[in-house]
Amino acid sequence: MKTHFHHLTALLLCLLLANQSFAQPTPEAKTRRQPIREVTLTGTGYELGLQHGQTFKKEIGELVAKFKENTTKELGKDADEVLADFYQKTSFDAAIKQWTPDLYEEVRGIADGAGHPFKDVMIFSLLDEFWVYQNNLKNHHCSGMGVPARNGQPAYIAQNMDIEAYTDGYQVLLRIARHGDRPEQLILTHPGCIALNGMNEAGIGACMNTLMQLKANTTGLPVAFIVRRILSSTDKDDLLDFIQNVPHASGQNYIIGIREEVYDFEASANKVVRFDPKNENGTVWHTNHPLVNDDLKPWFKKFDPALKEEEKPVNSNSFVRLAAVQRRVVPSGIITDTNIKEALRSKDDEKYPVCVTPNEWGMTFGSVIMTLTGKPFLQITAGPPDESEYKRVEFSEK
Repeated sequence: MKTHFHHLTALLLCLLLANQSFAQPTPEAKTRRQPIREVTLTGTGYELGLQHGQTFKKEIGELVAKFKENTTKELGKDADEVLADFYQKTSFDAAIKQWTPDLYEEVRGIADGAGHPFKDVMIFSLLDEFWVYQNNLKNHHCSGMGVPARNGQPAYIAQNMDIEAYTDGYQVLLRIARHGDRPEQLILTHPGCIALNGMNEAGIGACMNTLMQLKANTTGLPVAFIVRRILSSTDKDDLLDFIQNVPHASGQNYIIGIREEVYDFEASANKVVRFDPKNENGTVWHTNHPLVNDDLKPWFKKFDPALKEEEKPVNSNSFVRLAAVQRRVVPSGIITDTNIKEALRSKDDEKYPVCVTPNEWGMTFGSVIMTLTGKPFLQITAGPPDESEYKRVEFSEK
């Protein structure tokens, strides 16, 4: 009798496990990642950087080693030789000191706090510029969108930030405390880097997409510094003047939210062109090829916006993702954060999904949705958004 009971128990257990293996995972089961780590930094310039470097000393050391290992593997040359060549062929210090001197000091503080050479740390805030140096189209997969306020609904900008896979596990949300006229800021990044994207308490946010095809400027202002300059301001006219007149180091698309409004600018070495599709609900969307700016590098002429649709590489990564995002934001109805989450989690195309699972090259490092109108707040994941629920993060009370 006892043996029969044990057999019956084992059979029932097997059936239960079999049923579970075929069951659809619950939302809880799909949420495999921990919420993003948050760290608050205070002060200005060097003080911010010193705290950053001291707080993340271990992580920065690990990332420097991983970056160099990845660079050697990707380029087939010793990483220190590559970095020496990169810095010999570019000169960003003068522009950084002219336009954002406090941020130059912040990077210096990070290096001192972490105990690493300045150039080994600065490279983390030259992400796009280093990609331009490599001239590799695979090194950019970000997908972004912007939704202006309409019919009582708030304005949003949102993005999947896709970067190299070695950064996984190092996702950080920096809270830059208000200081003087500088507003409080929430910034997605990894240790050692001053910014990937972010927003401030005044309802101003910035999301970016690399446009490798556009001409670059080896003495311009790098992308991360442009982002932090945007987030340090609360004045619309100042921001719009800055983004259209600063010398841009890298081809880049900027989706900028300013409270109720959303702007999209494609920036290159020689021009800045606004992308405004004038669709009924005012939304904008972007991936990693120019839609309106024709200031192209000669070897990327197949990406000229003026070409007929059949002449463009419409089956390539960026075009496929653009279509996936566009399908979800162009409809004239109200766009909510639920629609945006659906777009950012989408995998319409198996080969070129909007939501990128960690692979040999990279991944969706983090996904952000910025609500800009009313009382601004951020929703964010560490890693691909289909692996996590978005965490809501609010600004501190004044």
